[in-house]
Amino acid sequence: MRITVTTTRRAATAALLVTATLTLTSGCHDGGGSRADGPATAVSPAPDLPSSNDGGGPPPGPDGQAVCTPEMLRFQAGAMPRRPRRMLLTVTNFSDRPCAFAAQPYPLLRFGGDRRTPLPVIEASEPSAAVSLPPNRTAYALITTSAARGPDGKRHRGRKISQFGVALTAHATPTQVGLDGRAPVHVDPHTAAVTYWQPTLAAARKW
Repeated sequence: MRITVTTTRRAATAALLVTATLTLTSGCHDGGGSRADGPATAVSPAPDLPSSNDGGGPPPGPDGQAVCTPEMLRFQAGAMPRRPRRMLLTVTNFSDRPCAFAAQPYPLLRFGGDRRTPLPVIEASEPSAAVSLPPNRTAYALITTSAARGPDGKRHRGRKISQFGVALTAHATPTQVGLDGRAPVHVDPHTAAVTYWQPTLAAARKW
């Protein structure tokens, strides 16, 4: 057969096609001889879904405001000067978010080893609206540590306490609050009571 330049070029082209086919065939198998899943493609990470509670803040309460939680608050308590059988509990919001006590409008207090039920609330002390607490603001609750006379008509001094538990919801673990100066106060858990959270000190002092 007569060899020409055209024939030579056709042979070279055919050889290149065979080489490319063999390369592609071997590329479709992994190192162990099994078929690969397919060509690798760059996949962007899935976008973060928006969270209903983005930022880790407390969940909203019934009125849409965040519920006050112990992590947002600073508690203080102590006997009230010249007010027998009265103790004042204050709570300050030191977080950067406002919160509200709408879900539980009065503190749930437990003294000593008495775990049966928290102190009853003084119903007449309920304010016209649940207390909201902006950052750096304080709310108040007044505690009557004992009644002038017990159910039997006698006066009971109760027992001395230097700290007590405060819970903001029924199933929460109480936060232990020490009294200012650690001065013990006589409390009778059977006749003591607490007000609703009050927006001002003057409102709390009425009780």
